Amino acid sequence: MEEQTNKAPEDFLFLGLDMPKITLGYGLFLILWGIMVSLFSASSSITSFIPSLLGVPMCACGVIALKAPHKKKLIMHIAVLLGLIIFLGGVDFFRGFSSEAGAFANIWAGASKLMLLTTGLAFCLLCIKSFMHARSQVDS
Repeated sequence: MEEQTNKAPEDFLFLGLDMPKITLGYGLFLILWGIMVSLFSASSSITSFIPSLLGVPMCACGVIALKAPHKKKLIMHIAVLLGLIIFLGGVDFFRGFSSEAGAFANIWAGASKLMLLTTGLAFCLLCIKSFMHARSQVDS
């Protein structure tokens, strides 16, 4: 008679970090990016803080998922929606190619949009891989 073991499902890890920690780190990165760009560019526009404003709820998702593991599934679905919003905000980078000055007419705005585009996409892809991993843990 075979003995059944009830192994706990393994978390998806990327660079040794689980998704709640990645979410928290990504949120902190976005907050710092917005602050640094605003300082370095001496911008008086609130739009330079858009990455920071998007980073705050991302950080909150990471903290909640870490502190309340029973709500992790819901919170990580909210986080991937935030990631999608971040990615879609970065798509505005391509609009700059239609102007004579180009996508980097304002180097700081262009860099921020490109950062939102690439990191938002990477975060969403990691979330999708994590969801697929979680689903495979349930199926096995």
